Amino acid sequence: VMKLNPQQAPLYGDSVITVQLTEEDKVEDDVVFYLVFTGSTVQHCTSTRKINPGSLETISPGHDCCETVKVALCASREGHPVLVVAEESFQFVQDEAYDAAQFLATCAGNQQALNFTRFLDRSRPPAADVDFLDEKVALAFRHLKLPAEWNVLGADQSLAENIPRETLMHFAVRLGLLRLTWFLLQQPGGRGALSIHNNEGATPVSLALERGYQKLHQLLTEEGAREPDSWSTLSHTVHSGDYSVKHHRGLDVYLLTAEA
Repeated sequence: VMKLNPQQAPLYGDSVITVQLTEEDKVEDDVVFYLVFTGSTVQHCTSTRKINPGSLETISPGHDCCETVKVALCASREGHPVLVVAEESFQFVQDEAYDAAQFLATCAGNQQALNFTRFLDRSRPPAADVDFLDEKVALAFRHLKLPAEWNVLGADQSLAENIPRETLMHFAVRLGLLRLTWFLLQQPGGRGALSIHNNEGATPVSLALERGYQKLHQLLTEEGAREPDSWSTLSHTVHSGDYSVKHHRGLDVYLLTAEA
């Protein structure tokens, strides 16, 4: 038996999984280990890296639904058949960051909901928590299947730019969420949101300035601003038909996902 830690991961993936091997699986250096996750409609295969003789590390794949899947630990060695050395179950769950991303995506044009998010500002979390929140919500947002017509400003595009209103961009900037702001900037309506004033006359750009968020202000105003460092910039995904391959540069791990 192998031990997976943790035994669950959020749907959007990209969290670190440690695999504890049993005594008899601690093997020579020329053995390569893979994890195969088998869900009801998709299958993932991830490479691993050795931390020490008894443990491996990999990145959890992003999955298509909440469910318990079977994970097989496979060992491969040149000139030998691939062996399944252990099996374990693993759960994909919808966590708070995913809930938050879904909530924000659906309330893009909803003034009541957006005004409610301002309430969060009064109890601003400490910087480390903001960083964690930013990372996770941005990862979750990327994983959401946003409808083709989705827009940062909501469904009603007929609203003139001079109508004061709260936008998702105001929300992201007010909390200092760099990565989420970057993600929204790339979406339809993202750039347009920068010039919209809310009821106090603040634009997302003026908010960033007023709060002293220098990095964020640069992100919004500089021509060649680059994506802020994050977990997602450490990975590169290539899609081809029913397959996708992702390379996580941080751990140097590869993930192959295919329709089962």
